[in-house]
Amino acid sequence: MPLRRDYPAAQELIKLTGKGALVTGGAAGIGYAIAYRLAEAGARVLIVDVNGEKAVQASKELKSRGYWTESLACDITREKAVESMTRKAVGILGSIDVLVNNAGIYPRIPLAEMTEKNFDDVISVNLKGTLFCSRAAGQEMMARGRGGCIINIASIEAIHPSGDGMSAYAASKGAVLTLTKSLARELGKHDIRVNVIVPGAIATEGMRSMFSGPSSREARAQLKAFMSRMLLGRMGEADEIGRVALFLASDLASYITGSMVVVDGGYLVT
Repeated sequence: MPLRRDYPAAQELIKLTGKGALVTGGAAGIGYAIAYRLAEAGARVLIVDVNGEKAVQASKELKSRGYWTESLACDITREKAVESMTRKAVGILGSIDVLVNNAGIYPRIPLAEMTEKNFDDVISVNLKGTLFCSRAAGQEMMARGRGGCIINIASIEAIHPSGDGMSAYAASKGAVLTLTKSLARELGKHDIRVNVIVPGAIATEGMRSMFSGPSSREARAQLKAFMSRMLLGRMGEADEIGRVALFLASDLASYITGSMVVVDGGYLVT
């Protein structure tokens, strides 16, 4: 096989012009940052969130910057709701070329206090929701026959649990890591790439809320210990996950599938 000499221009590799992208949990935090970067690269972006009003507002903000975005409300824990949302998404976007499974919840609940419903809620959003959305979007990608890209969002909690009260969350995200590999195996023959981003501590409103309030003294102590192991000495920004998602969604990552990209400021190294 001859060596390739006609290297595409870097600016062309990162373009997503003409592609439709669906981002769950896209109304705020990491999801919004991902939607922003995909839209900036030229994708038509659909922001999907359980909070429809916030999704509309996020879409308006991106539109004000000149980007192509729309929004839909959807509870991704409901199978039929996801199927309906996906049909609407195809009508809005024209095609689903990129799916980002970002929606997730992370309640801090000590094991002794955890109820069956607490556990089921976390698994339903973080794991079942990811599976439902991947199946629905994957079927659309296969039917169209032009390949596609699925990006899941996990957590370093899946690899190295760092605090008490996160057992359900860590279990759900560990399952997302394995699900990513399984989907990559099954969908690879259809030219659908499936990868997972593994963020560390990212400064979002959701993260801040975990460590505020009168009952969070122990949580803040755990955060201080956590930060002491951060090689880069700071929390990450949501956009630093958005940039990695853009890389994985673009042709810069055209030969990457079934892979895990850790974005944690060096925490797991220590």
